[in-house]
Amino acid sequence: MKKYSLFTVLIGIFCLPNLFYGQTSITVEETEDAPIISKHIYGHFAEHLGRSIYDGIYVGEDSEIPNKDGVRTDIIEALKDIQIPNLRWPGGCFADTYHWKDGIGPKEERPSIVNAWWGGVTEDNSFGTHDFLNLCEELGAEPYLAANVGSGTVQEFSDWIQYVNHAEGSPMADLRKENGREQPWNVKYWGVGNEMWGCGGNMTPEYYANLYRQYATFMTSWENENNLYRIASGANQDDYHWTEVLMRDIPKHLIEGVALHSYSFVEWQDKGSATDFNEAQYFSTMKTALWMQELIDKHTDIMDKYDPENEIDLIVDEWGAWYDVEEGTNPGFLYQQNSMRDAMIAGVTLNIFNNESDRVKMGNLAQTVNVLQAVALTEGEKMLLTPTYHVLKMYTVHHDTKLLSVEFESPNYTYNGESLPAISMSASRNDAGNVNISLVNIDAEKENKVEIDVDALDVENMTAEILSSAELQDHNTFDNPDNIVVKEFKDFKLRRGTLEVTLPPFSVVVLKQE
Repeated sequence: MKKYSLFTVLIGIFCLPNLFYGQTSITVEETEDAPIISKHIYGHFAEHLGRSIYDGIYVGEDSEIPNKDGVRTDIIEALKDIQIPNLRWPGGCFADTYHWKDGIGPKEERPSIVNAWWGGVTEDNSFGTHDFLNLCEELGAEPYLAANVGSGTVQEFSDWIQYVNHAEGSPMADLRKENGREQPWNVKYWGVGNEMWGCGGNMTPEYYANLYRQYATFMTSWENENNLYRIASGANQDDYHWTEVLMRDIPKHLIEGVALHSYSFVEWQDKGSATDFNEAQYFSTMKTALWMQELIDKHTDIMDKYDPENEIDLIVDEWGAWYDVEEGTNPGFLYQQNSMRDAMIAGVTLNIFNNESDRVKMGNLAQTVNVLQAVALTEGEKMLLTPTYHVLKMYTVHHDTKLLSVEFESPNYTYNGESLPAISMSASRNDAGNVNISLVNIDAEKENKVEIDVDALDVENMTAEILSSAELQDHNTFDNPDNIVVKEFKDFKLRRGTLEVTLPPFSVVVLKQE
């Protein structure tokens, strides 16, 4: 009988591929009561803030920059490519200073407004209700109007609904027709104010709950009283008392959704640069991004107490990364670059939303163009797509698909004595029966290998894409807009019902069944 030394045996064990070391086992299953991942989880947010609307989206019909009715055609094409499902407008904090009638009628006759929240600049109201709703029609996206509660009136709010939704035979419908729009837009999604705990009026939740009841009572679409989707201004991050009061004090027949706002940031200092950061700052930012899971869990627990039937949705209508503005830009414009760190934030956040899609029915990334974690940046005629944009495009496979159950224990990403789960994942099956899997490895240094049991799902003919780069700080610039792009991914195997995938450091991988 041949003899082996202990050293030889140990070497043999550790050299066996994917058997004892560095492997994470994941089980993906189908459950009967699994929710649908609403495409509206992948929504966006465009506020009158800095260069978001003017210059970012809207340049005017007389601009030399190619446009359709004043809206940049490159932005239109980019948003269509990520199948944008909804767009929130006009704010944000701006919403509760905005009076919609200032933005209709002949552009040369519209009054100007000082944007008191963002830079103190004067705007001419050339981009208004018609411009926004026509843009949404062009994009095939549902408009989400955030209405003025902080400085407006119930009558003003009710008139806006009538203006955009009433077909004919009313003063506001007649006014809309005078302004060139015959048919109503039939806007479904309405925010009843924004951040009422802060810029919306510094209200207590008890006061706002009563005010909300008043506004919601006077909301009707006339054609169908039940087709408006009313969203209450919800909590700031972990203000669980705010959610408690809204769920307790607002009758169910007056509300369809409760909002939640949470941004990712460096915990222990000023926000820091979007591109000049170290691993400590990266780790801290990812910690606040992953905090989204706890926030949803705890807010959902409160909602379950008052709404066990799951009739009221959680709407995370502001999320994303918040850093210092780029050097030399207006501090009130919130213009920041977008690196691989932001791709990590987008990937893990969207996986959380997918996995919590029984309660989370809409999300709105802040913001679409030139502000915070934007999907696109503009500079004159130039436009670039950010790493965040590419993640959203990769994840379109999850739109309106059935959630698959995922079970695993993630390996740790450890830095300076603290640990975070390194791997984030969600999976779905579309109407054609094809399985889609999105994986994120946030570890700044180590690759992670995963073994995914898909035997029960009848999976075959998988293809994959990856978003990765050499450095976390890498980003796209106007001189090098394709520095970070989605590429074909081949470092995986599917055999006998098992997917074996090697995830590089700080990467996003999406596998699709063809």
